Amino acid sequence: MTVVALTAFVTVKQKDGTVEHRFQNGKHEAISSIEVINGVEVTVKYDFLSFIYQGAAMNRSGDNLEASIILANNPLSMSYIKDFVEKKYYIQVETFLMTADFNKDTAAKNGGRLTGEYWLAAGMRYDPESIELLLSSAIDAVGANAPQQTLTKKRCAHLPLTGQLQNL
Repeated sequence: MTVVALTAFVTVKQKDGTVEHRFQNGKHEAISSIEVINGVEVTVKYDFLSFIYQGAAMNRSGDNLEASIILANNPLSMSYIKDFVEKKYYIQVETFLMTADFNKDTAAKNGGRLTGEYWLAAGMRYDPESIELLLSSAIDAVGANAPQQTLTKKRCAHLPLTGQLQNL
């Protein structure tokens, strides 16, 4: 039997890109990682938060992609999730296949980064046992609403060269 260790790293950001929180669900203690922020290498800490990440899925009406983060219902989790939704925070989720030493940097260098997704904290559902943070894509396919931003290499990475982009 093979055991595969997957860890989701969640970065919660304000609209201007300021990082509010960093969480991970793989190890009961904080995991440090070296990241480049404004051209400078900085050690950042991902605190442990017990959650389940359910990745991208098309919603029932087919007009949007959704994901969710499920947590135990307690006052700490409820306050975090309520704050994320009220302030419409952006949520970045990276999933890694972890190495034996549970180090994000080592996992990334060894090709262990499986997914990287960006979401908008859209809503929440809860019952006496669990809280579900609903994550939605920032683009609304039905209302044709998109964030008022320009396409840059920093925001989009590599753009296709053989297609057309139209703004209707």
